[in-house]
Amino acid sequence: MSDRSRRPAVVVAATPTPNGDLHVGHMAGPYLAGDVYSRYLAANGRPVIYTTCTDNSQTYVTTTARRTGVSPAELCATSTGQIERTISAMGLSMEGLPPIDDRYRATVLEFFTELHKADRLRERTVRLPYAEKPGTYLYDGLMTGACPVCLTGSSGGVCEGCGHPNNADELLGARSVLDPDSPVSTREVTILALPMEEYRERLTAYFAERSARWRPRAAQLIRELLARPLPDIPVTVPGDWGIPAPFPETPGQILYPWVEAMPAVMYSTWWSAARRGEDTAAVDEHWRAEHGAELVYFHGFDNVYHWGLMDLVLLMAHGDRYVLPEANISNEFYDLDGEKFSTSRNHLIWSADLLAEVPRDLVRFHLALTAPEYQRTNFSPAALSETVTRRLVTPWNRLADALSLGVPAAAGAALPTSAQGRTRAAGIVERFRLGYELEAFSLGRTAENVAALLDRLASLAEAAAGRNGTALPGAGLPGDLLLEVRALLACAAPLLIDAAAEAAAAGVDLSLDTGQPEEIAPFALPRLPAADRARAVRI
Repeated sequence: MSDRSRRPAVVVAATPTPNGDLHVGHMAGPYLAGDVYSRYLAANGRPVIYTTCTDNSQTYVTTTARRTGVSPAELCATSTGQIERTISAMGLSMEGLPPIDDRYRATVLEFFTELHKADRLRERTVRLPYAEKPGTYLYDGLMTGACPVCLTGSSGGVCEGCGHPNNADELLGARSVLDPDSPVSTREVTILALPMEEYRERLTAYFAERSARWRPRAAQLIRELLARPLPDIPVTVPGDWGIPAPFPETPGQILYPWVEAMPAVMYSTWWSAARRGEDTAAVDEHWRAEHGAELVYFHGFDNVYHWGLMDLVLLMAHGDRYVLPEANISNEFYDLDGEKFSTSRNHLIWSADLLAEVPRDLVRFHLALTAPEYQRTNFSPAALSETVTRRLVTPWNRLADALSLGVPAAAGAALPTSAQGRTRAAGIVERFRLGYELEAFSLGRTAENVAALLDRLASLAEAAAGRNGTALPGAGLPGDLLLEVRALLACAAPLLIDAAAEAAAAGVDLSLDTGQPEEIAPFALPRLPAADRARAVRI
C-alpha cells in the first residue's frame, strides 16, 4: 500500500467543453480512468471526491454554435444536459455537473482578484492576430494555422500534436475560423498575464519530486518546456464570450478561458461536497494545503501544458495556500476505425449511444482494455463485441455456472480456507494494486488481470463441480476457490461496477484488505449479460 493510504483525495477529470456530448474517445481517456481510480480509493476506505465542471467560456463553444446555428448559451445548456446524462449512464462516481452560476463566477473572479491584489499579474503588450473584416481578435479555437514547433495543423493556444503552446502571434499562417475569407493581421493590445518564468525554481523542484508518476511522453513534453524560456500565461484577452475581467488595466476584456479551470474545479469540488451533505463555507476549503488532500488530474496529452504546467503555476501563484497535484495521468488519442474521433466530420460514436446498445460493464471493460494510455489505440464496434465475448463474458459466465454447481451458494455453512489459499487470494489483491496505484496506474493492466484470472478460476470451478468438499488440484480447499473468486470480484469492482453492485447487494464482502479470512460463506458470482447487442452500434 502507498504511504498516501489515509489521505483524503480530490480526483479531477479534464473539464469538458459543452459544445457537444462526450464521445467514446473522451470516455476511454480521462473520464473512465478517473472513475476507476476514485472507486479504488473509496474501496480502501479513503474519502474521495471525483469531480469536473463544464468549461463554458471556451472559444470552441462559439465556433460550434456558429456552425450549428444556435446561440452559445443554448449550446452550453443542451450540451451540459447531454454530458450529465452520459456521466450517469456510464456510472461515473461524480455527484453531477455543477451549475455555471453567480457562485461559480464569483469563485473565478475572487481567485484572480487575489492574484491581482498580491501583484502577481503583469501588464504585457502582445501582438494578437486580428480578423480585419469582422474586427475581432483571434486566439485559441477562433483561429487555425500551423504549429511553430512541429509544423502540423493546429488551433491557437496549444498544438494537439506536440503539446506545445502557441500564444499571441506564434501560430504560423493564422486564419479566422468564423470568417475564413477575412484577411488576418496582427495588432498590439495590452493584457494582464502571469509570468511563468518567475516560478521556474519551484517548478523544477516540483517535477524532480513527482516526475516518476508521469507517463513518458507527458514527462518529455515538460522537459522540453522547461528547457526553454517559459511563456507568460494570458489572464485577460479581448473577447466577447466569457467572464468580464474586473481589472482597470484591461477595460472591456474577458478572463482568458483556459485560466478558469483551477477555480472552476475548486468550485465543483465544493459543490460536490455540498451535495453529499458537507457544510463548507469556503469554496476552496478542500484544496487548502493544511488539509493535505491527494490531488490527481486525469486528462489527454493535448492538455498536458494546461493541467500540467499552466494550472500548476496558477496554484503556486497563491503562495502556499493550496495543495499541489500528486500526479497528472494523461492519455493519448483514441481512434475510431483508424482515424481520430471528429465531431466536425461526424466521425464518432457518442458514449450515450454505445451505452444504450451495450451493457456498461462490457463497455467499461473494453475501453479499459484498449485505453490509449501510452500510444494511440483504436476502437471499433465489431472488435468490442468479439473481444468482450471471448475475453470477459464467456469465461466469466463459465466460472459463474461452474461455481454454482461446485460450491452452491445455498450450501449454507461457511467453508474453511487454507493458509495457501489465503496467500493466493492476498496475492491477487496485491497484483491488482500495482495497476491501481499512481506509480503505475493502468486501466489496461487492470482489464488484463481480470481476463488472465478467469480461465484458471473457471477450470478450477469446473473441477470442483465433480467433487464434494475435497481438495482441488492446484487450488486447495473449495473455500480457497471461493476466496480467490471473491478477491477477483473485489479487485474488478472499480471497473465492473454493475456486477460488483449485484454481489455486494447479496452480501459478498468486496473489501480490498490483503488479510484473508479463515472461512468464507458460499456465494454466487453474478452472471454478465451478452455482448451481441454491440453489433447494432452504428457510426
